[in-house]
Amino acid sequence: MPASVSYREKRVRPSHCLQATCLAAALAVGFTTQAEISPAPDPQLEVTGPQTPSPQSASPQSPSPEPPNKAPSLPAPEGAERLSPEHRIWIDVAKRRVYMDGVVSLREGVLEMFACTRHTKEHESIVAAETKAFLAHAALLRVGAKSGKPFHFKDGEYFAPTGDEIEVTVQWLGKNGKMQSAPAQSWVRDLRSKKPMTLPWVFGGSGFYVDEATGTRHYQAESGDFICVSNFSTAMLDVPAESSQSNDGLLFEAFTERIPPLGTPVRLVLQPKSAEKQESSQGSKAATTDAKEQ
Repeated sequence: MPASVSYREKRVRPSHCLQATCLAAALAVGFTTQAEISPAPDPQLEVTGPQTPSPQSASPQSPSPEPPNKAPSLPAPEGAERLSPEHRIWIDVAKRRVYMDGVVSLREGVLEMFACTRHTKEHESIVAAETKAFLAHAALLRVGAKSGKPFHFKDGEYFAPTGDEIEVTVQWLGKNGKMQSAPAQSWVRDLRSKKPMTLPWVFGGSGFYVDEATGTRHYQAESGDFICVSNFSTAMLDVPAESSQSNDGLLFEAFTERIPPLGTPVRLVLQPKSAEKQESSQGSKAATTDAKEQ
């Protein structure tokens, strides 16, 4: 490498190459240009920021409160490559894992999300992730996950979201200084039974909407519908069961006793389930959904 190349250039170039690879994977399944998977400019970031929700999304929301001041970040995951120098997201192709850092943003109350992206829906999400949704989507494609369809209605009939099951694990440093790990579902409980959530997450993949004024296409999950426990047609990951986003239909709440203090740095590990596991747990569901839609 030429002596004139700076340390910063050495550090960033691999990430840029990997980002290009992930974006190429996204392009192959429907993202037409890099601009189309980029959200609108955010003055607080060099890259992109949260989207105005799509016309089919909910009514205008009040700004989300900032999570408490976060503690020092977790060390980078060993053996993984950083996808973006501006965001805390990594990928390990060999292990088929995507890593994303964030903070605990909520410990009490009913939920629409397990996780949102920063500066979006922290008031109803346990974790606020330091990434962009389109980067996470592209990273999942790069590790072999296949997206399906978000939930929808057809002729008045409900159709659950489809796509590969994605195992979500949450990691954090305990009081003893050692890394703790738990299934993300264990931080969520049923509002009525008070038992931990057992539903998996599936890679519905969100979608796009077009700004009629500019003609620009936007990735809808940038509005905050990232890892959901209430069905959204804009969700990147969603639960494959009917879970209403209306106040009287919300099914889940934060499992307060299991969640570390507000502002605690956490790491989300996303990994597609093996083909064998998915065939046993989802095969019949997928067949039923396909038959209903025909």
